[in-house]
Amino acid sequence: MVGNRRKARALALKVLYEVETAKHSVEAVISQRLVEDKLSPENAEFAGFIIRGVVQNKEAIDIVIQTFAPAWPLDQIPAVDTNILRLAIFEMLHDDKVPVKVAINEAVEMAKTYGSGSSSKFINGVLGSVSTLANR
Repeated sequence: MVGNRRKARALALKVLYEVETAKHSVEAVISQRLVEDKLSPENAEFAGFIIRGVVQNKEAIDIVIQTFAPAWPLDQIPAVDTNILRLAIFEMLHDDKVPVKVAINEAVEMAKTYGSGSSSKFINGVLGSVSTLANR
């Protein structure tokens, strides 16, 4: 189950990154990625849920990032790191089915895979602070 959810989160990260950097349509990118990545229906639904949730709550999530990483303006944080933070913060604050520790761990693992050498420490630090907002 965890491996499949991790694949869904990785797909979500790829979609959000492409939407942000290439300015493609969210729904078009989701459709394309779901065909390419072949997730189970349950995990495809989960990926769609977190992608759409991040997109719908992006402004509020970005305020949270700016609040807990004030030394780093959003335009100075690499797009991969920003989108990993957005995914995790959405899960921490808007998805009561995912334990906060799981959201943080998954984000750190994605940062190790997709981010730079210091991404995982940065993301862990920001999310550790954000976890104080989660009521779980």
